[in-house]
Amino acid sequence: MKEILSRQEFNFVNAHDKEFIIAFDNEMKKLGYTCNNNVGNGYCWGRYMIIYTKSGVKNKKSYARIYIRDEDVILRLYFSNVDKHIKEIEQAPAYVQEAFTGEYPSCDHCHDKKECIHQKKYSINGNAYEICDGKAFYFFRPIIANMPEYLKLFTAFYPQKKKA
Repeated sequence: MKEILSRQEFNFVNAHDKEFIIAFDNEMKKLGYTCNNNVGNGYCWGRYMIIYTKSGVKNKKSYARIYIRDEDVILRLYFSNVDKHIKEIEQAPAYVQEAFTGEYPSCDHCHDKKECIHQKKYSINGNAYEICDGKAFYFFRPIIANMPEYLKLFTAFYPQKKKA
């Protein structure tokens, strides 16, 4: 990843964001996830996007993404069954909880449909949340110092399978 980010087309990315991307990439490799050294088109999310999938698996489900934008990066983690992990979320620092409780992911019910098929519902600290799956679990301006908490949350949702 370090070699990829040293290319001229990534000169717009600041040093702190590059360091975060490289560190996150290394941690994901340790956990068994890969981006296959691919930094692709960011489409509407930014200039570029890095997509992490499970290594050695044909199913290419996204587990994490990094959106590389002109001014910053966004870490996006993909979670389901949030209610199962409420304890971990409630005990997490505010910068982690914000991805679950902030205003950004609020569901707009897909333009007033009563039941949105892309909606996640859960309660944290006694407050009910309805969030849009398309806007869920963004960590804006992630930094290396917060990496242990991002990974702690990620491994709570995706625990490492013990080898027999």
